[in-house]
Amino acid sequence: MNTCKETAYERLTAHGVKPSVQRIAIMEYLLEHFTHPTVEDIYSALHPAMPTLSKTTVYNTLRLFAEQRVALMISIDDHHVCYDGNIVPHAHYYCEQCGRIIDLCGVPVPCLRKTSELQGHDVSSVQLYYRGTCRECKEKKS
Repeated sequence: MNTCKETAYERLTAHGVKPSVQRIAIMEYLLEHFTHPTVEDIYSALHPAMPTLSKTTVYNTLRLFAEQRVALMISIDDHHVCYDGNIVPHAHYYCEQCGRIIDLCGVPVPCLRKTSELQGHDVSSVQLYYRGTCRECKEKKS
């Protein structure tokens, strides 16, 4: 969550990503929507105001963001890839019923510097997520 009110432009330039109109719009979306959107979600939200925006541009921009650590790419499985503008290490919860991804605050996660070593292996990122049935889906079943 963007607690320091960092702008999209500031985030991009701080990570060495050249800001463009499309990149700024996509980053703004990630910083304002904590829903862990997919490429399709972002494209659908931005395309009406940016008719020249393509899904390929959104996909390539999000890949660049993940590579440059401007945003997190969350890959729960092969069929579910989404993005998170919150780059502070945190855990996620995936509801197998509704498919929602929820940030888990206060759950300890391994914190790595830019790169680290673990038992002789180079580690460049860590993803911690839990799977199950969320509170809302459990309540609906009751």
